[in-house]
Amino acid sequence: MTVTPSSIEQVIPVQGAMAQPDAAPSGKKAKRKRFRFIANGKAATGLVILAIYVLFAIIGPWVAPYDPDKITSDAIQAPSAAHWFGTTHLGQDIFSQILAGTRSVVFVGAVAGIVATILSILVGVTAGYLGGLADEILSVLSNVFLVIPGLLLVIIICTSLPKVNDLTVALVIGLTSWSWGSRVLRAQTLSLRRRDYVDAARATGEKTWRIIFFEILPNLTAIIASGFVGTVIFAVLSEITLAFIGISSVSSWNWGTILFWAQGQQALAQGAWWWFVPAGLAIAILGTALSLVNFGIDEFVSPRLRTSGAGNNKGPNGEKVRMQVGFTPVLRPVEPPAKIEMDGAKR
Repeated sequence: MTVTPSSIEQVIPVQGAMAQPDAAPSGKKAKRKRFRFIANGKAATGLVILAIYVLFAIIGPWVAPYDPDKITSDAIQAPSAAHWFGTTHLGQDIFSQILAGTRSVVFVGAVAGIVATILSILVGVTAGYLGGLADEILSVLSNVFLVIPGLLLVIIICTSLPKVNDLTVALVIGLTSWSWGSRVLRAQTLSLRRRDYVDAARATGEKTWRIIFFEILPNLTAIIASGFVGTVIFAVLSEITLAFIGISSVSSWNWGTILFWAQGQQALAQGAWWWFVPAGLAIAILGTALSLVNFGIDEFVSPRLRTSGAGNNKGPNGEKVRMQVGFTPVLRPVEPPAKIEMDGAKR
């Protein structure tokens, strides 16, 4: 029996004579998938705010309207057109101090995050992949740093040093805040090293460093990025805390230094709210931006948290199903088809 193409088209409409698989995703779709992280609203908002902070860190001291150290006669002046954020008890412009202090905060956060991330990768991935005695030694080292209060350790080390500057603070924070990320990476590496593609690479004679760099690390990118963001948040708060309690140098400006002088001169008692509120808002907005980026990474990695494309899932009745975090999606029951009478008999 010969089957004509027209008969096949009647059975399989749209597909034509030969039911071909779906074509490869177009360039626009592939590009959309590539930039899915940036398309996330939380991540995009956080990245824009971070870009503004980085820009202020680069050009802040140059575009500041006044010298942050200059003493004038405009003492304890409220915000005005001449001084946007008011002045201190010495007539110093607070807006200029915040712009000049942004560089210190961003520098310490970035350097500490990079140092801690590198150490967490070296210790965590090495321990998880090699196992055995190396895993035991590195795990003990991680546990020691994990149980020690991080901020207290940073304070003790900084007070023991003869001179403390931004680079010193960044290195101390980075060298003492890598243990948590190391434990997370070790746990994930223990799972990845048993995967089939890792066994295949090992069976083909690939060297250990190539397996780690080209087979395991690419699958840990999201976790590494999330750990970096968390370390930057901790580093920024630690540096501001050190400046606020007077451990780091109070001669160089950062947001903690502004709060230190505001607290020392009883700004709240004098009603000079403008002395500490702008610095507090700058800290809060930066922390919010970093948290939004972290949330965006979580949604990008976890299909359960991902919102983009969630509306493409359809239930048995053709309705779209949207995943909700914390709840199991429940589909509406589909009513059975109406009973059909054939030849006078009911089925």
